[in-house]
Amino acid sequence: MLVETKSNQKTDIDYRSEVLRLKDEMNAVILAHYYQESEIQDLADFIGDSLQLSQQAEKTDADVIVFAGVHFMAETAKILNPHKPVLLPDLNAGCSLAEGCPAPLLQQFKDKYPDHILISYINCSAEVKAISDIICTSSNVEKIISQIPEDKPIMFAPDKNLGQYIMKKTGREMKLWMGSCFVHETFSGRKITHLKLEHPDAKLIAHPECEEVILKEAEFIGSTSSLLNHVKTDPAKKFIVATEPGIIYQMQKAAPDKTFIPAPPEASCACNECPYMKLNTLEKLYLCMRDRKPEIIMDEDLIVRAYKPIKRMLEMSK
Repeated sequence: MLVETKSNQKTDIDYRSEVLRLKDEMNAVILAHYYQESEIQDLADFIGDSLQLSQQAEKTDADVIVFAGVHFMAETAKILNPHKPVLLPDLNAGCSLAEGCPAPLLQQFKDKYPDHILISYINCSAEVKAISDIICTSSNVEKIISQIPEDKPIMFAPDKNLGQYIMKKTGREMKLWMGSCFVHETFSGRKITHLKLEHPDAKLIAHPECEEVILKEAEFIGSTSSLLNHVKTDPAKKFIVATEPGIIYQMQKAAPDKTFIPAPPEASCACNECPYMKLNTLEKLYLCMRDRKPEIIMDEDLIVRAYKPIKRMLEMSK
């Protein structure tokens, strides 16, 4: 493929080989979320969901962290590694949940319930993390909620769908921030019903960020990593997957004898794919490593404040 070099001359570059060369040269670790393009997943040192990536970021001994994911994930890695460069291939790789929960507005919401503990889903900005008491992921939220004393009221932000699901599962009442992931809200219950009629042997599995109409029909509900583990052990040979379809690449690798059908959106579009995750490309991964930018830069005070609730999450997840 032709790209422009620093001298503005065009040259053929084998991105894969160059990324691996730069990784060794920089003593870097490449962390990738399951929703990244398959070619990036294949180059990653570690692939995981938000909890797994946070745990990996905390214990890495690499000199540089290259995060193939979205902005809040790279921020979390920086918070856990304040003295290491953290690179993100595209700084515009955001998150609708994070964008829909500005810290000043959440602070106003929090001020209305001063006796409540604020548990925030990791899909939020560093500023929101800094005013939270505990961070959680879809992998550990139930475990964390179970450790909160029954007499301690809870606020949950920013995902209302995950919050409502956990309320039903645990029986704990929570004050919910009314945010949602636009990707997980695009799935069409009507089209999934048609898919199940076409494939009566297929099981519907869903991420808890989906709307209740989808979760009610699902035979299994879990975090991204839980969905992946489930398809490995479930004897079914066919699954309808209601989450971002990037995970299907790993499902196919883990269970090549099984069939995975991405849950369709209501519209005739690729809206079931996260456009933010897809901003990262192999070319951008190479360029960010070559140029050592974009780099996540954060105020030291913000890092200190945001670290505390993340550390609580990691300790409560053991």
